[in-house]
Amino acid sequence: MRKIYLVLLVALSLGACTSGRKALDRGNFREAIVKATNRLSQDPGNRKAQNVVADGYPMAIQFYQEEIDMAITGNDPFKWNKTLSIMQEVNRISDQIRQIPAARKLIASPKMYTTELTDVTERAAEEHYAAAVAFLDLQTRDDAKQAYRHFQQCIGLVQGYKDAIQLMTEAKDLATTRVVIEPLPAPSMRYELNADFFYTELMTRMNQLYPEQSFVNFYTPEQAEQTKLKFPDMVVKLNFMDFHIERPKHFEEESTLKRQIEETYEKKISRDSVRIEKRLVDVHGKIKILTDEVYSAGVVNLNIIDFQADRPLLNDNIPGEFLWRNQYGIFVGDERVLNKEEVAILQNKAVPPPGSQDLFYEFTRPIYTKLVQQMNGFFRRYN
Repeated sequence: MRKIYLVLLVALSLGACTSGRKALDRGNFREAIVKATNRLSQDPGNRKAQNVVADGYPMAIQFYQEEIDMAITGNDPFKWNKTLSIMQEVNRISDQIRQIPAARKLIASPKMYTTELTDVTERAAEEHYAAAVAFLDLQTRDDAKQAYRHFQQCIGLVQGYKDAIQLMTEAKDLATTRVVIEPLPAPSMRYELNADFFYTELMTRMNQLYPEQSFVNFYTPEQAEQTKLKFPDMVVKLNFMDFHIERPKHFEEESTLKRQIEETYEKKISRDSVRIEKRLVDVHGKIKILTDEVYSAGVVNLNIIDFQADRPLLNDNIPGEFLWRNQYGIFVGDERVLNKEEVAILQNKAVPPPGSQDLFYEFTRPIYTKLVQQMNGFFRRYN
């Protein structure tokens, strides 16, 4: 009996939640009607859901009409955008009613804004257009960003509105910070290294973080020349400083190994039968581990310069290092004495260390990550 009572209680609770009554009591009309109509789609005869739709929809229409009236008569510079948003909300609620036959029986003629929507959309686009022009007239970079965003919203509402596309292009041009990243000089003539791969990866990553439509654009010197960019806003200069590769090092370590392991064996218990038993045995061996190492390290200097004022904006050193290590070994004895790490070492072979270019590449990997983070943190404020 207790179980039946609990099941009924849970069922009643779920019915109350999904009927939308609580949402309606809070004045959340859309949530209430969505829940109620979804309930009716599964259970057309659900009385609570029917009541929510029958009571809630007229209340919602009255509330939204009041909101529209207050918006239109108010002084909000974006009152038509607010009106448009309210009308679209009403249309979404009415669409929910129209799609559910059981709800449609309760609300025969759901209100839909159609012809009014065209006029209101036009007026909303004009609000963004007027705001954009006002921002653009101020002729500052930050105001041009605001202008660009308003032009975007204007065109999003009405494609080809007046000359919004042309003015949006002007706003983008004024708002954009243009940055030339200079190629890196060779880090060291001593090693005959090439840093082109580092520069290429850096340019690719910065252009991914700041695509053409963003307010920060990056150029190589060649791209700047092609686009006739004579006066960039900033120049990024990078230099590898104090890059060096130490002499290879070789270490040898010999150890005696001893372990106690468990093994199984057959114990004869009669003429015709044996029993499998376990016992602890000592196993021994000798291992010589040979280690070859080559260490490389250095620093990249990041220097961001205001091109027009010829003054530094950021100067920082980013250190990096890379240790190449190869371990291999020689072993004699019972292999069962070896642990997993020692087995892995014995599977290795002696190999020559990588060349200076490969060491340089590995050395730049952690620097590249730090450099991108540093540059992204700096230029994010201009986007």
